[in-house]
Amino acid sequence: MTAYDYDLFVIGGGSGGVRAGRVAAAMGKRVAVAEEFRFGGTCVIRGCVPKKLYVYASQFPEQFEDAAGYGWTVPEASFDWRKLVENKEREITRLEGLYQKGIAGANGEIIQSRATLVDKHTVRIEAENRTVTANHILIATGGRPNPHAALPGHEHCIFSDQAFDLPELPKSIVISGGGYIAVEFANIFHGLGVETTLIYRGKEILGRFDMDLRRMLHETMEQKGIRILLHSVFEKVEKRADGRRDAHVTGGEVLTVDQVMLAIGRIPNTENLGLENAGVEMGKSGEIIVDDYSRTNVDNIWAIGDVTNRVQLTPVAIHEAMCFVETAFKDNPTRPDHDCIATAVFSQPEIGTVGLSEDDAAKRFANLEIYRAAFRPMRHTLSGRQEKMLMKLVVDGDTRRVLGAHILGPDAGEMAQLLGIPLKAGLTKDDFDRTMAVHPTAAEELVTMYKPTYLVKNGRRVE
Repeated sequence: MTAYDYDLFVIGGGSGGVRAGRVAAAMGKRVAVAEEFRFGGTCVIRGCVPKKLYVYASQFPEQFEDAAGYGWTVPEASFDWRKLVENKEREITRLEGLYQKGIAGANGEIIQSRATLVDKHTVRIEAENRTVTANHILIATGGRPNPHAALPGHEHCIFSDQAFDLPELPKSIVISGGGYIAVEFANIFHGLGVETTLIYRGKEILGRFDMDLRRMLHETMEQKGIRILLHSVFEKVEKRADGRRDAHVTGGEVLTVDQVMLAIGRIPNTENLGLENAGVEMGKSGEIIVDDYSRTNVDNIWAIGDVTNRVQLTPVAIHEAMCFVETAFKDNPTRPDHDCIATAVFSQPEIGTVGLSEDDAAKRFANLEIYRAAFRPMRHTLSGRQEKMLMKLVVDGDTRRVLGAHILGPDAGEMAQLLGIPLKAGLTKDDFDRTMAVHPTAAEELVTMYKPTYLVKNGRRVE
């Protein structure tokens, strides 16, 4: 039997890679985790965590305004961008330390270096110019923003990675993209007082979400003062002598702003990893192709998380990591379950959703019942804010199974997490109807919509 230096070598210190490494090490396996930048990966360092902190920061202006309706007199507020950046950095540094502590505490080895494949069992530690061998190799290198290299002037643009650490808060910004990253940052910058424009090539923002949510969020964002241009793209970006940017968009309009941000998708981090040396197969976008168990075409090399371009969500990468450990080290082949994943968009108002949208459900089910309620949440009644909330359930008319639940409004993400349980369990609308409401809450609407708002038969709406 060949003796290897490690039972498992993990390339990538993000949420998925660290979880796999820590759990395997706790089992007594000889494990090393290599990370060339900072442990924590996209989510902790330049994604979910700092994003949510900035969302909180950007919500305070509206909260100050709303306080007046509840009897509070709030002095004129001021905002310190650099203070926010410093506090954010302190928090993600703390979390980075916990990630490393978890690996070390399980007797795993931490390697601060880029690691590349030499062959199917050999890895080069680039910073130390040495090689090691491993029985199993797990690639969890994540993804990065698409640089849009074909755009003239793309070098004058920023991406989500840079947006968290700008030297100063811009007075104006234009963001290209219609996905959750673009939408979230548009709301963040607007909430912090930045004149914000969002441009998107499609017919409506947030293409994979339920159309009712997309339209209502669009309307609400515009009511807040965010300009949204649909069916539009950048044609070129130029940097002016004064440091500002001229963004030329479809139709000839030129937007002169302090910053231009590209949020048009993410691509897998597979460049210069030496995958070809080991014969690992990749797809058209550079993603690593894996089977149902996260194994590549090379029997001892595995891949999880965004680098596989399956579902780009942190909890999914962690779930895939746990399934990998079961399969590789516990003789219990386990497929990651990518069905019915609850998710949130931390826009303002935020979105929480799980299951099928109405349009997707109509393609798969002949008879649908749609339950829909739009109302002003109680918290806005005294503040005077006219912003509405939306609750929607998509139900199979034949079996009464709830296929999708969609929320736009305060705490929508929190509700989506809980809704993920009954939808994953396959519960029916009758189960929802038998559930007692908690009053007064916004969520009670989910169990008090007794009659369908309309039906959908064979893809056509029936009033």
